[in-house]
Amino acid sequence: MSGFIDFRSDTVTRPTPNMRRAMAECEVGDDVLGDDPTVRHLEELAAEKIGKAASIFVPSGCMGNLLAMMVHTGGRAGALVGDASHIWVSESGAHALVAGIPARPLPTDRSGRLSERDVLNWCTDDLHLGRTGLFCLENSHNFCGGVVLDADYTERVCTPLRAKGIGLHLDGARLFNAATALGVKAARLAAPFDSVMFCLSKGLCSPVGSMLCGNRDFIAEARRARKLLGGGLRQAGVLAACGIISLQEMTTRLGEDHDNARFLAEALSPLPGVEIDMQSVQTNMVILGYAGGKDRDVGWLKGALDDAGVKALVRPAVGGLEERLRLVLHNDVNRQDCERAVEIFRDVVAN
Repeated sequence: MSGFIDFRSDTVTRPTPNMRRAMAECEVGDDVLGDDPTVRHLEELAAEKIGKAASIFVPSGCMGNLLAMMVHTGGRAGALVGDASHIWVSESGAHALVAGIPARPLPTDRSGRLSERDVLNWCTDDLHLGRTGLFCLENSHNFCGGVVLDADYTERVCTPLRAKGIGLHLDGARLFNAATALGVKAARLAAPFDSVMFCLSKGLCSPVGSMLCGNRDFIAEARRARKLLGGGLRQAGVLAACGIISLQEMTTRLGEDHDNARFLAEALSPLPGVEIDMQSVQTNMVILGYAGGKDRDVGWLKGALDDAGVKALVRPAVGGLEERLRLVLHNDVNRQDCERAVEIFRDVVAN
């Protein structure tokens, strides 16, 4: 066990004891040749959970999103994304640098939503503006603090685009958090989209991997594109075995992380200089500002917390959002850790 409380991300989770046993005992084969039964089981299970016909296991969520963009646009059209989306901010510009796909960033409001009017206005094949081939949303929304998009909104914004023949992709890295918060099945939130990516290696505790889901033809093309990017995997069952447990066991405990996030937000919000929008605390994240006087800003607070044994990350100012401290709850942080973190916060801001 580390000597600090780690709120940096839900990617820091370690495999559970059940996962470690499954890794040692699972049957494996060459996945590029289609011979790994554990990978095949995971892909069938993921597709079923999301309500799609097929899925493919990929090394990362970034690769899953890039594969979706490549398959949907075919290199002949651009994509619409949010200006605070993970695809736009945190995937190294891969859509442009690797795949040559232009993306147009649209303003994101604090609820993680894009204006339906903006989306329709830019869904065009105008000679001067470029053809739009893909529209992407994110649920839950990372940079907006883990807020969720309900099914009514996603269906409303996607329906007219579907009629225009524009591809629809969901970056659902934390889709099961969104489903838990809304009390619906993940498939309900995935339904309006042609393709969905979700991560196994965030709050679901797998050490590696994400899933890209869609129809069978789409996944066949994604498999070809995965090979092109060097993402072909061999005896990947040792990783897929963890993903199976992620879907069977870890999706059912996410409410605990949400409860701990709410506890942390309610305990920290009264502290001097701390600013928390309680309406944004919907899943497993707490985003807070800090104004503690001269030279005491979010950067200072992060450094002081690091020294005191609480690790967190600074969310950069992107898409019209201010710089903030981000705390992420996960399986390796329990209520006792949260209580201890509150005491450390109190000591830091008081001194």
